[in-house]
Amino acid sequence: MTTHTDRTTSPGPSDWGPPTAPGNTSTADTADTANTAGTDVQEPGIPKDPRWARPAFLGLLLVTAALYLYNLSASGYANSFYSAAVQAGSQSWKAFFFGSLDAGNAITVDKPPASLWPMELSVRIFGLNSWAILVPEVLMGVGTVAVVYSSVRRRVGAAAGLIAGAVLALTPVAALMFRFNNPDAMLALLMAVACCLVARALEDGRTKWLVWAGVAIGFAFLAKTLQAFLILPPLAIVYAVCAPVSVRKRFGQLAAATLALVVSGGWWVAIVELWPASSRPYIGGSQNNSFLELTFGYNGLGRLSGDETGSVGGGGGGNAGTGMWGETGWNRMFNSEIGGQISWLLPAALILLVAGLVATLPHSRLRSSGGTPILGRTSATRSAFLVWGGSLLITMVVFSYMAGIFHQYYTVALAPYLAAVIGMGAGILWEKRSRVWASLTLAAAVVASAAWGYVLLDRTSDYLPWLKWLVLLGGLVAALGLIFVARLGRQLALAAASLGIVASLAGPTAYTLTTVREGHTGSIVTAGPAGASMMGGRGGPRGGGFGGRVPGQNGNGNTNGNTNGNTQGQGQPGNGFPGAGTGGFPGGGMPGQSQQGDGGRTGGAGGAMGGLLNGASVTAEAKKLLETDSDQYTWAAAAIGSQNAASYQLSTGEPVMAIGGFNGTDPSPTLAQFKKYVEDGRIHYFISSGSGRGGGMGGSSGTSSQITSWIEATFKKVTVGSATFYDLTRKA
Repeated sequence: MTTHTDRTTSPGPSDWGPPTAPGNTSTADTADTANTAGTDVQEPGIPKDPRWARPAFLGLLLVTAALYLYNLSASGYANSFYSAAVQAGSQSWKAFFFGSLDAGNAITVDKPPASLWPMELSVRIFGLNSWAILVPEVLMGVGTVAVVYSSVRRRVGAAAGLIAGAVLALTPVAALMFRFNNPDAMLALLMAVACCLVARALEDGRTKWLVWAGVAIGFAFLAKTLQAFLILPPLAIVYAVCAPVSVRKRFGQLAAATLALVVSGGWWVAIVELWPASSRPYIGGSQNNSFLELTFGYNGLGRLSGDETGSVGGGGGGNAGTGMWGETGWNRMFNSEIGGQISWLLPAALILLVAGLVATLPHSRLRSSGGTPILGRTSATRSAFLVWGGSLLITMVVFSYMAGIFHQYYTVALAPYLAAVIGMGAGILWEKRSRVWASLTLAAAVVASAAWGYVLLDRTSDYLPWLKWLVLLGGLVAALGLIFVARLGRQLALAAASLGIVASLAGPTAYTLTTVREGHTGSIVTAGPAGASMMGGRGGPRGGGFGGRVPGQNGNGNTNGNTNGNTQGQGQPGNGFPGAGTGGFPGGGMPGQSQQGDGGRTGGAGGAMGGLLNGASVTAEAKKLLETDSDQYTWAAAAIGSQNAASYQLSTGEPVMAIGGFNGTDPSPTLAQFKKYVEDGRIHYFISSGSGRGGGMGGSSGTSSQITSWIEATFKKVTVGSATFYDLTRKA
């Protein structure tokens, strides 16, 4: 294998880090390796792996797969909103292309469809079941671990790559979302791929790597729109400054990558925007049936400002500080809402990022073979730190201050960046452990992880109360050993390092194991034990109010009930959101129906929000009613809000129209359109919310409320158990 030789060297072999690889030297390499005597920078290219590296890497992937596959079916259909779209796409290629919620193609989900495509293909092959839906997500998680390992291993060695991969696999929010069917799994994978490719391009300046990075970000846009663009500034700036090619070529390559991004992400957008609106589904989440409006409004700038027309609560601007979606500010990633999901190793990552950048600073003025002075700007290892670290920092900042809709699980986007920085930083400092500053920094990183782990574990004092003390004491002992690591023998040094790794990962590992043992359903899910991630918001800190416990779920958003997502029990009106009970938000919920997956124990919609966020149970009698003569209709039924419609659709296997989209606030269909569908005999039943105001968040004047009022005044009511339907083929 041809190797990329060191650009700068430091004397002395290592028993842990990467050896210098012999091989051919390019022109750029020659320039960077000249006149480097006395520097404190080791810049390996492709390290020669020790014999244990490949088996260890394969073992990492197998263990990750086994961990993420364990108890997978406990989540049933997970987020029924996306599972219903997967079902629709497995039945209709038109629904597949547009991301329709139903095979009748009434309305789409409120995201582009790329994240649905792997699941839909799986369901077409294996049929509709929990494994067919969720195994593709697990494979994305394993793939992300492989990508991060590969990138770190290229710069710092196999051991550092294994640390990075393990950190990623054992991050609680990663274990949650790589077993769940939201778009975040695909987004995290593609963002990791993009960073890996840019870091690869920074090694030799080849255009193809940068172009492929643009393709990855373009497809990430088709998974979760503008969130894919968060890391573009650091990636572009680092390449423009640090690439080992001329300035003119750098900007030409960036232009080519931008074109690749536009083409890979824009082809679907162009088709949707040019397609006649009358012959495609309505774009869910938009107010004007426009994907561009959805992209730059509800799913884009609105997430930053809080002005999200049609969102939960109706939009209308965000507030700094405490808002509906929790506290914003510099410490948001560390607070009681978010900390247990992602922040276990964030303090260490920040320490190691700074240390890695310092360790790779040029300490001598280099000259190219032609005599032109250079400053070592093309260090591939330092560039890799800037790529992964820059992506980590900019995503943290945006998440910390965004005033719009924000859920704890969004933080899975940080996991690949954090893991890469931890792996590279630990590897670089271990290589330089004979230097006092390096050993002290390693010790500081371990102490930071142990101390912060203690704090996070102490927030859930009833959860493994002994673990926080083991984490703290183990971390302090390991740090003491790392301070004197240069004086220890090889075995004791490795023991101190191993203890530091174990102490740092013990807390997140415990949370991860708890996460995979439980099922997770609905739209808002969190990792770890009950009470570990309580949103404050209007209800005050640590629960209650908006963003506290979702009705029918325990404190961490998990459910323990019938795992097929369609429980048979009858529940009582629940609580948990402002105005909860039978009224709550405009439209109320679905009285007499339990939360999806709650086993019929707790109630209804919790004031609309249960049905809005978690769907509803479907009794055997209701299922039989909707299935009767369903093949004669385009839609077996219509319901307010996508989650309610999804529950019935998944239970019956028949298309169910979601009036008003996810929140019940989209102006689709209009009253005139709905009347036309009924007149043409295309809808059989309407599923009542029982409130008389339309359900969802539409209030008394929205389209969904108008449709509800017309139906209640016109058609015959059918009661099945405690659920109410209207037969749209029979006038009252």
